[in-house]
Amino acid sequence: MSVAKVLAQVRKETIPSKKEEQDAFSKVKPIIKKIQDSIPHADAVIGGSGAKGTWLKTFDVDVFVMFHYKDYEKRSAELSDILGKALKKKFRSVQRLHGSRDYFRIADNGITFEVIPILKISKAAQAKNITDISPLHTKWVRKHKKLADEIRLTKHFCKANNLYGAESYIRGFSGYVCEILTIHHGSFLKLLKAAARWKEATVIDVAGYYRKKNVFLEMNRSKLVSPLIVIDPVQHDRNAAAALSPEKFSHFILKAGEFLSAPSIGFFREKSWDREELKKEHRGKKIVMIHLAPPEGKDDIVGSKMMKVYEFLEQQAGRHHFTALYSDWQWNRKDDASIAFVFGGKPLPPTIEREGPPLFARQHVEKFRKLHKEVFTRGKRLYAVEPRPYTVPEALFADALKDNYVKERTSGARIEVL
Repeated sequence: MSVAKVLAQVRKETIPSKKEEQDAFSKVKPIIKKIQDSIPHADAVIGGSGAKGTWLKTFDVDVFVMFHYKDYEKRSAELSDILGKALKKKFRSVQRLHGSRDYFRIADNGITFEVIPILKISKAAQAKNITDISPLHTKWVRKHKKLADEIRLTKHFCKANNLYGAESYIRGFSGYVCEILTIHHGSFLKLLKAAARWKEATVIDVAGYYRKKNVFLEMNRSKLVSPLIVIDPVQHDRNAAAALSPEKFSHFILKAGEFLSAPSIGFFREKSWDREELKKEHRGKKIVMIHLAPPEGKDDIVGSKMMKVYEFLEQQAGRHHFTALYSDWQWNRKDDASIAFVFGGKPLPPTIEREGPPLFARQHVEKFRKLHKEVFTRGKRLYAVEPRPYTVPEALFADALKDNYVKERTSGARIEVL
């Protein structure tokens, strides 16, 4: 299928129709009015992709409650408490979530709303908190609304390839970075063509703040550690892609190249592990699936906890000489998280050699002999042979999942061997 045909099909699936847009906002407007009625001395407005016109067919709604700068400039720390008290008078269930400034989650009319208190500012320098700048992002993106559908393609592509989101457990491309990149290059396809040639430390400066300067000499180095530097067009001293990991950067480049070489609708299909596909792809190998029940809490924090469990299990496998041919994890924020490890099909030998001290180190030699039953000399060093604690990875993982480190970060875990 040609690129044009693929993108035409994706646009049908991705871009809301006028009717879908009207239906969505007909559900949203009464809730925003209800929020506004709860706090008349501030302004409640839709934010995020809904305000920018870059939302996909399914979306959660951000609502910014903007407190007037002149009245609340010196009360920034109180905004969450003020808003929380007001919301509880109008809504049955109000969940307070911790962030750089605490915000709230409410569900109404089948839609999840995140209600964020901010100061109403006219320039980035007035911000008391990073969230205060969000409406300025919206204003900048809306200047380029003719590219809204191209931005939707970028977001859809990133979501389908597990590249979307700047949360600490994802470290991918935020919605705002997707918007900046698409606007900078002029279309989704032009972005992919540019990305296929990206090198580490590529700088995207759409506003031209550093056109005649070296950004690496001008900006704080701590903000420039990401492999892609995206200068925020409304805040010249901020790298909007600071959270991007080298892995996600490389994966985006890989997928961009693959799509350009062989365009397919499959690049826009979100993937989840299918047992039969995994077994088919890794025939003759041992596949160990670990399912983690998420604990209660904010998605970002919960995701970070489960990612640390994945990293812990990777480390345990390496320590016990299990070499994973493939490993990854995924979580859709609704169900259990899944970790997949693929190992060679054969168990490890039942014994393992331990390297001991050199023969001239008599004190250490004596100690080593006392600790190990079966000791032998090779060259000028002692070695011991001892039983291997684990010969198959599932036995190791079964014990590792009992560790308090895992228990503190999940509400349950189970193993499945395919």
